[in-house]
Amino acid sequence: MAYDPANVFARILRGELPCHRVYEDADTLAFMDVMPQSPGHTLVIPKQAGENLMDTPTSSLQAAIQTTQRVARAVQQAFSAPGLIVTQFNGATAGQTVFHLHFHIIPVYGPGGVGHHARHAADSAVLAEHAEKIRAALTLP
Repeated sequence: MAYDPANVFARILRGELPCHRVYEDADTLAFMDVMPQSPGHTLVIPKQAGENLMDTPTSSLQAAIQTTQRVARAVQQAFSAPGLIVTQFNGATAGQTVFHLHFHIIPVYGPGGVGHHARHAADSAVLAEHAEKIRAALTLP
């Protein structure tokens, strides 16, 4: 499958769709998942087009994983999460639903604490509050 520049993440990067931004630099963007599996569920994407792990340029992968680590630390601190799931899917068969490389940072609060993905949209005001908590944690030493 060829990269589709009309995918939702490409549209977010172009400013055509809104998101609750958590972090942004020259190479990456982190924002709240609109259908979170747990409070604080955040996504990290490279700005350079790439459908999955295999066809994304190495420099974009490096930037994305560095941002993922930085944001994961902030998510864990902001939500006092005892654990985190960091995951990434490659291809529809593996569960990928948006075909732009992305990493999920999912706080885990205890056994059975992670819900199903892409089932229910979260309240925008709640996502805005969660994004603010994470941004505040990013500024701490």
